[in-house]
Amino acid sequence: MHGDEEDVFDSVTWESASAPYDVDHRVHPTGPGFKQSTAGAEEPRGPHDPKWEGYLITAVKDPVKELPETKDAYVSYMITAKTNLPIFSTANPSSRRRFTDFVFLRDHLVKDFPACVVPALPDKHRLGITSLGDRFSPEFMERRRLDLHRFLQRIARHPTLQRSTLIRAFFESTEWHVYMHQHLAHPPGPEPTPGIIDNISDTLLNAFARVRKPDERFLDMRESVDKFEDGLILCERLWNRLRGRTNDGHPESGEDLTADYHDLAVAVQGLGFLESGITDPLNHFSNTLLEFSALLRHKTQTTTDPFLVHLHSLLTYSHANRAVLKLRDQKQLDFEELSDYLSGVTLERDRLSAVISGHAGSTGLGLSAYLKDRVDAIRGADDDRSRVEKMRKLDVKIKELQDAVTTAHETSDAFSDETLREQTIFQYSKEAEMKEMLGNLADGEIEFYQSAMEEWERIIPIIQRIRVDV
Repeated sequence: MHGDEEDVFDSVTWESASAPYDVDHRVHPTGPGFKQSTAGAEEPRGPHDPKWEGYLITAVKDPVKELPETKDAYVSYMITAKTNLPIFSTANPSSRRRFTDFVFLRDHLVKDFPACVVPALPDKHRLGITSLGDRFSPEFMERRRLDLHRFLQRIARHPTLQRSTLIRAFFESTEWHVYMHQHLAHPPGPEPTPGIIDNISDTLLNAFARVRKPDERFLDMRESVDKFEDGLILCERLWNRLRGRTNDGHPESGEDLTADYHDLAVAVQGLGFLESGITDPLNHFSNTLLEFSALLRHKTQTTTDPFLVHLHSLLTYSHANRAVLKLRDQKQLDFEELSDYLSGVTLERDRLSAVISGHAGSTGLGLSAYLKDRVDAIRGADDDRSRVEKMRKLDVKIKELQDAVTTAHETSDAFSDETLREQTIFQYSKEAEMKEMLGNLADGEIEFYQSAMEEWERIIPIIQRIRVDV
C-alpha cells in the first residue's frame, strides 16, 4: 500500500499535496483512461471523481523459454514501463517476470485493494493449449504475452493501483522473490482482527440475503453492467458464428467460406484444361480465387481471432467490476444485519428490565417473551439475581454491537464512495479498450478489403483480353 495512514477503508484514493507532474510529451499513449498530465488540468468535479498524479505506460514483450530441456522449464516475459509517478525510482523500469509472478501480483492487489476493480488474468483453459500447441509453442506464448500486456495496461490506467508499492516492486525489484516473502509476512495495512460480526451465526448473515434499502445509484450501475455484458455476449456469439462460416477449419461442414473459395479455384483451374483458348486467363482467375481464400484465412488469424480474444477479455474485466458492486452490497448488508441484531438484543434487555422493575409483566411483551420466561422458570433461572446478571451481559453486548454497527456503517459509506470512483475509472478504461478493440477491427477489415480489391483489379484486364467472336 501507498503510505502508512490508517483509514476506515484501505483503498480510498490517496490525496497528495505535491505539485502536479508534467509528462514527457515524447510519450504518446492513445485513448481515454491515460491521464498523461495533471498540470493545468481541470479540477475534479466532485468527491467521487478519480485523481491521477501522473502516467504509467506498460508493455509486455519478448517471451523466452527459461531452463530449456529440463522439467523446471518456464516462460519469462520482459515487462517495461514509462512513468513520471514519484513512487518509482526510475522513469523506465523493467524486469523479467513469469506467469506465476503475475498471479501473485493479481491475488495480492485484490487483497490489498478490495474496492478496486482488479482485472482478471487470462484463463489457462480458455487459451486453448491443444489448438495453439503446447505452452512453449510460439503461438501460445504470443497469445499469453498479449493477454498479460492487456492485464498490465488495465492496472496502469488505474490511479490507485498504479501507485501501489506492489506494482513498483513488480517493475523494479531485482529480488522479487524476497519481496514476495516479505509481502506475505508483513502485508500492508493492519491485520484484520476477528470482530463481533465474525461471531454472529451464519443464519443471521445469510449469503443469499438481499439489501433491504438499495441505493438507486448502484441499482443503475448494476443495470448498466448487465446491459454492457449482454451486449458483449451477443457480439461474441455473432462473431464466433461469422468466424465459423468464414474459416471454421472443417470444410466438410459445408460452412467454411475459405475452403469454398479454394474449391472454386480448383474447379476453375479444371475448366482451364478443357478450354484451350482461354487456359491462361482461367488459370489467372483461379490464382486470384486462391489469393482471396488466403486473404480470408489471414483476416481470421490477424483480425477476427484477436478481436474475439479481446472481446472475451473485456467481458471478464466487466465481471471484476460486477464483483466490486456485489461486495459493496455485502458491506451494506453487514450493516443492516448488525443493526437488526442490535435491535433484538436491546429489546431483550428492555424486557428483562421491565420484568425486574415490576412495571410490566412479560405477558405485555408478547407470546414469545412469555414462553421464554416459562422456559427460564423450568430451568430455575427466573429469579431476579439471574435476570440482573443477564442484563449486565446484555449491556456489554449492546455496547459491543453499537461499536460494531458504527464501524460497519462507516465502512459501508467509505466502500460506497470508493465504488462510485471505481465506476468512473472503469468507464475510462472501458472506453480506451473499446476504442482500441474496434479500431483494430476496422483497420484489419480495411486492410483485407484493400488487398482483395487489388487482387480482383489485377484480374480484370486479363479477363477483358479474352476475345469473344460473335
